[in-house]
Amino acid sequence: MRKRIIFSLVILFVLFLSTGRALAQNYYYQITQEVVNVFWNEDGSESLDYLFTFKNEPSGHTIDFVDLGMPNPNFDEKSIFADVDGKTITDISKSGFQGTGPGVAVGLGAYSIPPGQSGRLHVYIGTVDRVLYPDTEDSNYVSADFAPAYFDSSNINGTTDMTVIFHLPPGVTTDEPRWHTAPSGWPSQPETGFDDKGQITYTWHNPQADVSLVNNLGASFPKKYVPDSAIVRTNILETIGKWIAASSGVLITLGCVSFFIAIIAWSVYSSQRRKLQYLPPKVSIEGHGIKRGLTAVEAAILMEEPMEKIMTMMLFGTIKKNAARVVSRDPLELEITDPLPAELQPYEKDFLAAFKVKGAERRKALETTMVNLVKVISEKMKGFSRRETIAYYRDIMKRAWGDVEAADTPEVKSQKYDEVMEWTMLDRDFEPRTRDIFSRGPVFVPIWWGRFDPGFGRSAAPTVSGGPRPMAVPTSAGAPSLPHLPGSDFAASIANSVQTMSSKVIGNVSEFTGRITQQTNPIPKPPPSSGGSGGGGRSGGSSGGGHSSCACACACAGCACACAGGSR
Repeated sequence: MRKRIIFSLVILFVLFLSTGRALAQNYYYQITQEVVNVFWNEDGSESLDYLFTFKNEPSGHTIDFVDLGMPNPNFDEKSIFADVDGKTITDISKSGFQGTGPGVAVGLGAYSIPPGQSGRLHVYIGTVDRVLYPDTEDSNYVSADFAPAYFDSSNINGTTDMTVIFHLPPGVTTDEPRWHTAPSGWPSQPETGFDDKGQITYTWHNPQADVSLVNNLGASFPKKYVPDSAIVRTNILETIGKWIAASSGVLITLGCVSFFIAIIAWSVYSSQRRKLQYLPPKVSIEGHGIKRGLTAVEAAILMEEPMEKIMTMMLFGTIKKNAARVVSRDPLELEITDPLPAELQPYEKDFLAAFKVKGAERRKALETTMVNLVKVISEKMKGFSRRETIAYYRDIMKRAWGDVEAADTPEVKSQKYDEVMEWTMLDRDFEPRTRDIFSRGPVFVPIWWGRFDPGFGRSAAPTVSGGPRPMAVPTSAGAPSLPHLPGSDFAASIANSVQTMSSKVIGNVSEFTGRITQQTNPIPKPPPSSGGSGGGGRSGGSSGGGHSSCACACACAGCACACAGGSR
């Protein structure tokens, strides 16, 4: 009996030790919503306005403190104000911050959030200095980057509906600012608009953001709108050298070298991707209503479809209007009708004019054609909503596909496809979808097909004005039928036309589009490699107020390891 009692006591002691951590009760909560307004002030400083909605889990510790990291140490503690559900709190201090790096501890006091309850924490930081850096792509611009406070993943449950709003300095005009490439999961470009003071805003929204990650967002604007003294100029090589000299450990050094290699690789990727975003930012300044009456080519510009596809749409348009005939597909050469049909669009006339010259002159002329078209769309979209307009033309595209797919015979399907072909080309999956729709049965080619396919046209003896007419192909019973092709050949011919446009006419697509982008939407710099607005993340601890380590793992220049905390 005595042995059993001792054994039972040992079990209870072990259970006590194993549950001690649970008894301490860690923080465990959701941040269901976060809205951050970032004001880039005319004196070169930054003001931040955070609004967090915390939902404390039933098993979590009372949220009594929130450690909020700052972009850098250059913030004015006296400019910080906070409230919980509209009730002012005053316990805000640098000294109480339990993260690594600059930040403040915000004590919720009597308004702490108990387990199972929710609350909204609002924190305003009036002044953060030294947040603007030179733009490496344009010496007349400054770079403004910001990463919202982030939190220790061990304390976070679920994702966050996060919105970040940049308010650009007073005086910046709609055609001047540029946004930077956003992290994965965020929209490729922000919604643009104006705040109640008339200043331009960039708004990024991610309904499923991970607040344990560094979500770095950025923009560039002309440096003339801020004092030159507010721009931080750092010799990064000198900074790295000083850090390495002051640091020890081969692994840490290698880690920083790897970090910079990754930064360079990401910058190259971001730069290449950004080159393809040729639409000027002012088109995204939100107006109201839909801009109707655009052609399929103009809608493709608004959607920022690839340049080679848009020019292929122009090619088909001019051929269908009997303004041109393909005399050679490799290389692509056109015979242009004289005089030109009256119904041609101005961009179609410019497109055909480019094919009257050869080589580098042709590429330059096509480049000018596309730049002019982008500018025309920019003018047409003034006062209209880009988002609503794109949705409108995508609906036209979907209905066009629906008409083709609903056709019950190959003849009707081919006829419908001919009628709506330009609109179906707005689809990013245009080529595979065309192959799929025409994978079974023939395609009865339209009358203009001989002007597009020289080989097909040469099989036809009779001609019409502007080019040969395809001959009727007899059926197995001897009765004539409309000219037709196997569906796979038809789809391949269209796909090859896009490829020919890119490889034989404009050359390297990225470089061609990049030259256009430089004129319509100049490429912004990658996020600055040292300093900038951002933060690491840390939250957690025990009921005894113990410290937990910051999520920042790198201490080298450029890591921007200012820790952003969470509730402890």
